[in-house]
Amino acid sequence: MNCGLRIADCGFMGKGRNKCGVRSAKCGMITMIALVFMLILGYAGSASAMLTAKANHDHITIDFFYHGSTVGVKGLSDAGRDLVIKITSPEGEQVMKQKGKVAGVLWMNVGSLKFEKTPNMYELFSTKKIDDILTPEQQKRHTLGYAALADHVEVSPMKNAADKTQWFGEFVKFKEASNLYKTDFGNIELKDLPDGHQEYFIETKWPYQAAPGDYLVSVYAVKNGKVVEQAESHVKVEQIGMVKTLATMAKDSAAIYGFLSIGIALSAGFGVGLIFRKGGGSH
Repeated sequence: MNCGLRIADCGFMGKGRNKCGVRSAKCGMITMIALVFMLILGYAGSASAMLTAKANHDHITIDFFYHGSTVGVKGLSDAGRDLVIKITSPEGEQVMKQKGKVAGVLWMNVGSLKFEKTPNMYELFSTKKIDDILTPEQQKRHTLGYAALADHVEVSPMKNAADKTQWFGEFVKFKEASNLYKTDFGNIELKDLPDGHQEYFIETKWPYQAAPGDYLVSVYAVKNGKVVEQAESHVKVEQIGMVKTLATMAKDSAAIYGFLSIGIALSAGFGVGLIFRKGGGSH
C-alpha cells in the first residue's frame, strides 16, 4: 500500500468518511505493527549479546613508590565459548636502532628502523592456542596474535618481506624482554553458571614499564573459528604528585628541569661527602 497521499486522491465515501481517512488509518496500523516488530527484534538481539567485560583496578597511579601493579579482567559469556582477551595501548610510531657489522668486525649502529601502527604494549590471553580457535582471516581482522600484528605493523626501510619478518621478530623479543609484549593461553579461569552462561577471569601483572595513558581491554567470544561477540573495558594509567610535576616540568620547561636536576645531584653528592667525613672516611 502506498501511504503517500495527494490532494487529488481524496474523495468522500459517504457518512462523513473519505478515502484519505481510511488510508491513513490503515497506514497507521501498519506503522504500529512494524514498530512493535522492530522492538521485538531489538530486544532479542540485545538479549543474545551476553558478553561483558570489566577491568578491576582500572585506574593505576604512578608515584615515587610505584613498581608495577596488577589488573584483573572478568565478565560473562555464553557457555562453551572460547575467549580471547587483548590489552593494548594506542597505536603509534617507534624507532629502533639497527645494528650490523662494520668492516666485518665491529658491531655498530648502521641505521634506524621505524615501526608504525604499532602499540607500545600488547598482551594477549586466550583459552586455547590462538591458531586452534581462530582462522588466519579472523586473526588478521581483529589483530590477534603476533602473526596478525606483524601483518598490521608497517616497518621501514625494508628491502623485502623476509627482512620485515626478521626485524619484527627482533622487535617482539625486545618488547617481551621489557615486559610490554606477552601472549599466553590456557590460564583464563572459566566457571559454568546454572543459567547457561559462564564466568571468566584472569589476572595479569601490569608492568611498570608501561607508559601513562589510556589502555584498551578487548574481549572476544569465539565460536566455530569466528569472533561472534566483542566487549571492551579500559585501564587508565597516570602520574600523580611530585612525579607528575617533574614529568611536566621536563616536558614543558626543560631548562628549569635541567638546573633543578643538577642542583639535586650536587646536594646529594655534598650530603654523601658529609656523611663519609663525619664517619672518618674509608680506609
